[in-house]
Amino acid sequence: MKVLVAHNYYQQPGGEDSIFKAETDLLRRYGHEVIEYTESNESINSMNAVAAAANTLWSFNSKSKLTEIIDRANPDVAHFHNTFLLISPSAYYACKEKNVPVIQSLHNPRLLCPAANLYRDGKVCEDCVGKTLPWPGVVHGCYRHSRSQTALVATMLTLHRMLGTWDRVIDTFIVFTEFYRKKFIEGGLPPEKIALKPHFVDPDPGCRNGRKGEYALYIGRLDREKGVNTLIEAWRHNNNIPLKIRGDGNLLGEVAEYINRNNLKSVEIVRRLKRAELNELIKNARFLVWPSEGYYETFGLVAIESFACGVPVIASRAGALAENVRDGYTGLHFTPGDTDDLSAKVNWAWNHPEEMALMGRAARREYETNYSSEKNYRILLGIYEKAVSEKKVRH
Repeated sequence: MKVLVAHNYYQQPGGEDSIFKAETDLLRRYGHEVIEYTESNESINSMNAVAAAANTLWSFNSKSKLTEIIDRANPDVAHFHNTFLLISPSAYYACKEKNVPVIQSLHNPRLLCPAANLYRDGKVCEDCVGKTLPWPGVVHGCYRHSRSQTALVATMLTLHRMLGTWDRVIDTFIVFTEFYRKKFIEGGLPPEKIALKPHFVDPDPGCRNGRKGEYALYIGRLDREKGVNTLIEAWRHNNNIPLKIRGDGNLLGEVAEYINRNNLKSVEIVRRLKRAELNELIKNARFLVWPSEGYYETFGLVAIESFACGVPVIASRAGALAENVRDGYTGLHFTPGDTDDLSAKVNWAWNHPEEMALMGRAARREYETNYSSEKNYRILLGIYEKAVSEKKVRH
């Protein structure tokens, strides 16, 4: 099968970029011809505001490029990861005009929320879910704390809802958890068009083989919605337990200052690491802490990376987190934002290494069963084949 893959890089690298590369590499490894079309939002810096705004709504440039690529390569299916904002939804129409099935991975909830995070003022916000015009987001300036920029995103969403882009032009949406499948259905996407496919970890880092772990570990962005404040406050009650933090973000300086002010000598911020070094950091942890609070993670790849290494996860009961980590089996749950509950779970986990080791082995089995590259390829190929066959029936 010949696959066209398309992705719009953000100005700040993130998990969507890694997933795009991993899936593209996976397809090539299994012998598929893959044609890549990418844009980068770095190009916005050379555009005037009017051009950038118009491009967000409908990019004639990307539609023209996609048409040329399809004419030249004749792909069997087109798989989009991110189209915001240079590629734009106009690219779907290039595929429709050439009768190429369109797959769209929903890496974030932007179709439900202009800010793409369902989070405002420190808590979950679903005010825009299901609304044709997501006006609450505009009122609150949810995207980049700007009403004008949020209005632009809201206009794009409204325009394409009215055009029927999501209903008529996209053949299949891919979501990564059952939680988000239900959330997108609630937001108005056709249930029959939503396929469930988790992410995967590849190459397999290998299990840690008997190591019980020397510290607790956090990996992720240092931002408020990720629960970083709850994490470090919990460590005031667990200062005897080593904690390593690997991440960058808006709160990096604040976290470092908090650690120094409260004399948290057991807490260490770790520099950026290469992949092999990061795998070793995970393998030497007794458990990973995943404290996102009121923030609807679309998946949480870091938890699956921990599972692959045989490391259990302490996760908040927030959206997809509770779905990916099974309480008492592959890790422990705590109440989102509850410092005392997190502190108690961390203390129990640290003082019950044998029980956590058992959960780590269960986590490894979970990875092998559900999150290997081989398993993921079979699901992805099935989604492509179904979209192609249904397109042929309709035409």
